[in-house]
Parts: sequence; C-alpha cells; structure tokens
Amino acid sequence: MRFQSSPVTGPSKVLIVLHQETSSPGRVGQELVKRGFTLDIRKPRFGDTLPDTMADHAGAVIFGGPMSANDPDGFVHKEIDWIKVPLKEEKPFLGICLGAQMMVKHLGGTVAGHRDELVEIGYYPLRPTSAGKDLMNWPDKVYQWHREGFDCPRGAELLASGPTYPNQAIRVGPAAYGIQFHPELTHQMMVKWTTKAAPRMELPGAQQRRDHFAGRFVYDPAVRRWLNDFLDIWIGTAAVPVTRTQLKAAE
Repeated sequence: MRFQSSPVTGPSKVLIVLHQETSSPGRVGQELVKRGFTLDIRKPRFGDTLPDTMADHAGAVIFGGPMSANDPDGFVHKEIDWIKVPLKEEKPFLGICLGAQMMVKHLGGTVAGHRDELVEIGYYPLRPTSAGKDLMNWPDKVYQWHREGFDCPRGAELLASGPTYPNQAIRVGPAAYGIQFHPELTHQMMVKWTTKAAPRMELPGAQQRRDHFAGRFVYDPAVRRWLNDFLDIWIGTAAVPVTRTQLKAAE
C-alpha cells in the first residue's frame, strides 16, 4: 500500500542524533534533505544538548551505535529519557537499531542479546505482520548489524518480525517507529563498517564480508523503495525548495 505525501507545514528541521565522531545519517539523511528538510545534527555523547520541546523540529531520528541501551553512560540515559519529548508531543520519531532499543527502554521494555548468543550482521529475512502489511510493502531481506534485540513493550504495535530476533519494527502511537535494521546504509558505510568492525563478522550467526556486498546488490533496491514509502507515511515532505548546497551537504 502506498500513501502520497503532502508538504508539511511548520518547522522544516529534523533532529538527527548520532553516536560517534564520524557517524553519518546516510541515506536517511540524504532522503530527508531531498524532501526539503534541513538536518539538525547533535551528538549528546560529546556534549550536545537535546531540545526541551519539538516545537522547532518536524521530527527526530536517533541512529545506531556500538554501545548498548543497557550501558550506564550518562548520555545513554539522557537520550532514553529525552524520548518522552517527541512521544508526548506526538511528533514523528524514528529509532534505528540502538535508537529503537532506547525507545523500548523508555517504554519499560527489555533490550537483550539472543539466548544462543546469535547476532545479525548482514542481510536477514523480514516478515511483516498483518498490521505491517496494512501499512505498506516491506522488503524480503534487510541489512542488520546488532548483537542485541528488543521486546515489544506495552503500548507498541509489532509491524515486522524476523526468525532470529522476532521484533524488527514497532509503532508507538501515531508517529513513533522503531526498527532494528539499517535502511540508512550506503555503499560507503558498508565498506567502513565491514572494515573497521571486521572482527564482529566472526560472531555466531554473522555473515562474511563478501556476502554483505553480494546481498546489497540483490536486496538494496527493495530497501530503497521501502524507505521512500516509509518516509511518505512518517514525515512527508517539507514545504520548502531543496537547494543544490543542501543536497551536496547530505551526500
């Protein structure tokens, strides 16, 4: 099912929360800029603040990272607690991997590793639930990079599942989503992840580097279509023109 988006009135900034010095919002950032939004990038891990209200932002995305939502670090707790702001104001919120796990923790849910210590690193099957099918079309396989998963907390609706980690996509209220997989991945990001974090591909259940690139060739077009459809539903487009400078900055 495909929904046509209409221009969003009001703020055109999207809050982007990243967790490493060289982290990038990747394709998600690129597609938001193409839709007329500007990116307000913040890194609480390195001292950036988060807004007390979403009044100046059209939405927010918390991305992934190598840390755990169970870590005791102050910035982790700060981000988990901050999620109450978009949820209370019913502003579009998207948690990707760690960001989704943070939302689950905020809602009182559990984040934990697989009982058999299996990981998902590479491309793995995705199965939409009935609610997910009613919302949109989903890709058959998606790119994963995680050692922990989340349960489906009270008040959340399961949209997609998987054979190893059963909770892959959830919706909370009218505008908050959490996904375990990585639609933001670009080819450059795949090269970087599979190089700098190569030891993780030796973990139980992980796929080898060559399979990541082979999988991208086969499965990425469907993931790209899914992201475009999802953004139509989640945030739409901003009522401002996109400049060449903005497009270049998002690349």
